[in-house]
Amino acid sequence: MSWSEIRPPRAEWRRFAVLLLALPAGGCFQPLYGEAAHPGLVADLQAIAVEPVKAAPNGPQQNDLDRIDHYLGNDLIANLNGTGVSPEPKYRLTVTTSFQTATPTISSQIEAANAATVTVVANYTLKRAGGGETMVTGAASNVTVYDRTAQRFANLRALRDSEIRLAKSLADEIELRLAAYLGDKK
Repeated sequence: MSWSEIRPPRAEWRRFAVLLLALPAGGCFQPLYGEAAHPGLVADLQAIAVEPVKAAPNGPQQNDLDRIDHYLGNDLIANLNGTGVSPEPKYRLTVTTSFQTATPTISSQIEAANAATVTVVANYTLKRAGGGETMVTGAASNVTVYDRTAQRFANLRALRDSEIRLAKSLADEIELRLAAYLGDKK
């Protein structure tokens, strides 16, 4: 066996060299809405007072919404200001939610739904704390699917897990939209 048979082809060496040269540049990337790109943005996000999340009027399934509202409110507080320090609020965030569950498929063997789809829409409004001037409004929505079985407790637990996932993803989406709005104002 000769040396030329052991060596990889030239094209593979080029790819390896490009990858090796690109590694030091990996530390140059910064978060899109981070403190370095937008000074003061983190302090502005921490200065948002999250009002208790409420269900939209005339909404169905109030018990499910109470849980989602609780999870969403806690996730928003943690995402915007997870430090435990409460600065003087500059802004107030009001969120209302609406909730819908659908069972699109029915199993013919047990004559019950074997999956359910949960949809939550969160309408949010950011206002100045003092004057109440509306700065930004929007709606964030998300859908999750969970499996249903013949066991009632398993269905309740699966629903609860899907509500927790929904609340977390909605909180992340609202946080990102608020950061984008406040970052553009800087």
